[in-house]
Amino acid sequence: MKIIIDDLTSGEVLALLEEHLSDMYATSPPESVHALDVDALKASNITFFSAWRGRALAGCVAIKELDATHAELKSMRTAQRFRGKGVASELLLFALEHAKMHGFTSVSLETGTQDYFFPARTLYKKFGFIDCGPFASYSHDPNSHFMTLAL
Repeated sequence: MKIIIDDLTSGEVLALLEEHLSDMYATSPPESVHALDVDALKASNITFFSAWRGRALAGCVAIKELDATHAELKSMRTAQRFRGKGVASELLLFALEHAKMHGFTSVSLETGTQDYFFPARTLYKKFGFIDCGPFASYSHDPNSHFMTLAL
């Protein structure tokens, strides 16, 4: 799988992000959706990556710089046809390595509490993430599950 810094202009990437946002709004109340749209993902403190198997988009992930040592994992998504094939694990390992190489000492994330998000929470726990409280500008929300990993 080839993972690249992406400029968020390809139709495949835009469609995957649209699917991601649609699923987030379908599973969580609007005030509890923290997924970023394309414009927000283009912020200077965010690096967005896409993953490709041949010419097929397999998934994406973004790293948001919160401060010099703390990053947030955003927009982690595996394309439907690649689910269950290790794409999420590869993307997560890549993102964590990228964070380490850029001097971050911790990576945190917000995901949902609903059953839909159980596979994501399981994946993050498998890679050593532990539960934590709200971070950055987040606040307590019964629909949000916060996790962090010391690098």
